[in-house]
Order: sequence, then C-alpha cells, then structure tokens
Amino acid sequence: MGQLILAINPGSTSTKIAVFDGHREIYKKTITHSAEELAGFHSVYEQKDYRTALVRKALQEAGISPSDLAAVVARGGLLKPLESGTYVVNEAMLRDLERAERGEHASNLGAVIAYEIAREAGVSAYIVDPVSVDELPRIAKITGMAEIEKPVLSHALNTKAVAKRYARERGVPYDNLRLVVIHMGSGNSVSAHRGGRMIDVTNSMEEGSFGMDRAGGVPCVQLLRLAYSGKYDFRTLRKKLFGEGGVYSYLGTKDFREVERRMGEGDERAREVSEAMVYQIAKDAGSMAAVLEGKVDAVLVTGGLAKSGWVLEKLLPRIEFIAPVKVYPGEDELRALVEGVLRVLSGEEEAKIYS
Repeated sequence: MGQLILAINPGSTSTKIAVFDGHREIYKKTITHSAEELAGFHSVYEQKDYRTALVRKALQEAGISPSDLAAVVARGGLLKPLESGTYVVNEAMLRDLERAERGEHASNLGAVIAYEIAREAGVSAYIVDPVSVDELPRIAKITGMAEIEKPVLSHALNTKAVAKRYARERGVPYDNLRLVVIHMGSGNSVSAHRGGRMIDVTNSMEEGSFGMDRAGGVPCVQLLRLAYSGKYDFRTLRKKLFGEGGVYSYLGTKDFREVERRMGEGDERAREVSEAMVYQIAKDAGSMAAVLEGKVDAVLVTGGLAKSGWVLEKLLPRIEFIAPVKVYPGEDELRALVEGVLRVLSGEEEAKIYS
C-alpha cells in the first residue's frame, strides 16, 4: 500500500481529481464531459463506468499506480440523512446511490468511482460530509404543514471545511464557536453552527435565496397554480426550479462572469436580478443569526461567488452588523475531502459506517 490519497469530485459536466501526499497536493486535473458524450446515458448512474475509466486513464498518464494509493475519497451524494463525518464506502451506500431515491445528482457517482479504484488498489474508499449531512434539531424541521418535513441538503463539505479552517486559524475548537456560514455558488447554502454541529441550513432546492440556477423559496400558492396549469409535467417543472431557476431563468446564463460583463455594459436587468439574489442571501444570514440568538462569533463567506468583488461589495454592508466577516473565496473541496481522510488515518477521528 502506498502513501498517496486520491480525491474525486464529480460534477454535472466534469470530474475533478487530485492526488495528495499528506496535506500536499501533487497532482490535479479537471476531466471535462461534453454534452454530446453525456447524451447517450439515460441516468447519472449509467455514467459510472465511463467516468471511472477516464479517472484511471488520467492517473496512468500522470504515472500514478493504484499501488501508490493509501486511500481513495470522494464527494458524497444524495444519501439518507447523516451526521457530519468521514464514512467508509460500503455495499449499503452503493445500493442507495444506485437507487437514487433522494434524487439524481452527479455527486452520487463519487462513492461509486472511489470504490472501484480503491478495490483495485486494495485500500478503503471514503466519502466526507455528503450533501445529506443533517444535524438539525426537530424544531428546525417543522414546516407548518404536517405532511411535509424540511429536507436537509446543502454544501456541507465546503461549509464544514471552512468552519473548521476558521477555528484552526483562531486557535479555538470548532465546537466552541457560533458561526453563520454563507456558501454561494450555483446554489446557496446559509447555515448556523453551534457546538460543532450545523443546527440549521437553507436548502436552495426548496427554500431560501435563489442562486445561479436554483429558484430557492418561491411563493407556494403561485407555484401550485403553475403546477396545475397544464403547461408542465413534474420533471419539467422540477427542472425549472432546480437547474433552470434562479439567475438563469431571468438572464439565460449560469456564469456570473457573464452577468458581471453585462452589468458593466449597463444591463439594468442583470444588475436588478443580481442585487435581488444578494439581498436574499443577506436575509438568510440574518435568519441564521436569529437561530443563534444573535450571539455570533463570525460570519464566514465562501463559494465560487465569493470571488466576485461586486457580490462582496453588495453583500457585506448587509451582514457586517451580525459579527466580524471573514471571506474564503472559492471552494477547495478536493482538499477538504483529503483532510477528512487524514483525520481518520491519523486517529483524530473514527470512520463512520453507513447503514
């Protein structure tokens, strides 16, 4: 068995991989998948062999053998509600990902690809803080309609990694901090952290601020009217909410760089929609401050949109009253995955078993 750790992060049109020697990244590649290449697959799960072969090919080209690996780790998918932590990929997890009962998403492929490569290497495969991390108390799940419970899906991997990074920088245990964490990307997750747990979070598939391609919380009665209008079936309307919602539904692009270009050319619609998104994100942050009873040590801002000076210029004045703000631009999810495995391999944490 080698000493290297392979990290895998499947996205809708790419598979990002990196190889680490301890905390040091020694190789990184983004494998892109064209629409034409993906068109032949009827489901996300059917892409597993295709994507696994491409990961193997990339490693071979980089001169990295399976025997060099000590572990393989991947982004977790739409699994059952789980506590935060690092989980061993096992047969029960693979069965649930194949069934995709909580929905199809590219992240569902992570554990599957990791398992195949780890099996070849004779090592364990892991996932870390999947999108289904659920540490909310019962009170946070009551929706106001007895038949519906709040579903918890979020950018848990990056959110938790940034919270723990801030704790290390401060020299304070994560468990001792009260934080509001704002992740902004294609979808937004705004969360409250206390006692080392994410005790509330917005799920942009269902609620909260709209993002680049997610509608967030739209007026429910108007949505019902649309659903019963006869214009849409379930799959089409769901796609309008998740994948074709948010900024994309107004401006026809999912790239905020394009939106900024339009604003720079005087496009008032682009400016209005962008300001509305930031306005809603700030509202979500205020609600999470209320969850923490106004006792907040810091507000952490992260994700791809945190790279935008325009977004920060509009957002920070609305949230700085809550607590000191620290910005962590982008999302280093591959490193966050590896850090989760290293905590297990070093004995700092115990790997959890999915069942």
